[in-house]
Amino acid sequence: MIDLVGFDGDDTLWHSQEFYDRAQDVFEAILGRYIDLERDGLRDALLNTERANIKLFGYGAKGMTLSMIESAIELTEGRVEAQDIHRIVRLGKDVLAHPVELLPGIREAVEAVAREHRVVLITKGDLFHQEYKVARCGLADVFHRIEIVSEKDPAAYARLFREFDVTPDRFAMVGNSLRSDIAPVVELGGWGVYMPYHSTWSYETDTDFALNERVIEVKGAEGIPAAIDRMHMLGSRSL
Repeated sequence: MIDLVGFDGDDTLWHSQEFYDRAQDVFEAILGRYIDLERDGLRDALLNTERANIKLFGYGAKGMTLSMIESAIELTEGRVEAQDIHRIVRLGKDVLAHPVELLPGIREAVEAVAREHRVVLITKGDLFHQEYKVARCGLADVFHRIEIVSEKDPAAYARLFREFDVTPDRFAMVGNSLRSDIAPVVELGGWGVYMPYHSTWSYETDTDFALNERVIEVKGAEGIPAAIDRMHMLGSRSL
């Protein structure tokens, strides 16, 4: 049986990645004045820099901005101009201030699940930015708890289970990232509702996790309540 349902924030409750994608497009236009983007492998270089910096800067727009600046300096061998560094800083600020717009049908889906189960919002990233989005999403009052974590890994989910006094097999996580939302939960014995978003950061797609019988994929928010109900029944039969 399902006692607790977790919801991811970015690209599950509200739109997010598209703002990062737009920032990267502008970043590439800036660097295109200095280097051959394909020959110098800008996208791979930036992703590698972001990966290396996650433990220092964490996830989110601030880490992205610092990684863009570092990549710009390295790839141009210091030739990038101060005014372009300033433009990159403004890109990060624009991402931090983007509007919070819920995905279609997600409000109804969360409220429907909350009528039958305890629900918790579990999101990762910069604390200030995530608090900004949570405050403006209009759903904060629906959740029993809001968790903003630095990393979504088995340890983070295991701590959540202990605090809610729930076993993994009674927990289901709804999210768009197999790496962060689904794989760690299923690894611990929980369930996953996978709702792909139309754009996903390459770092989050870097996983060898494969869908299995403990994961239900839905095309949109309207499929979430039925997926949770199905897991609830499957769990009840196994008791």
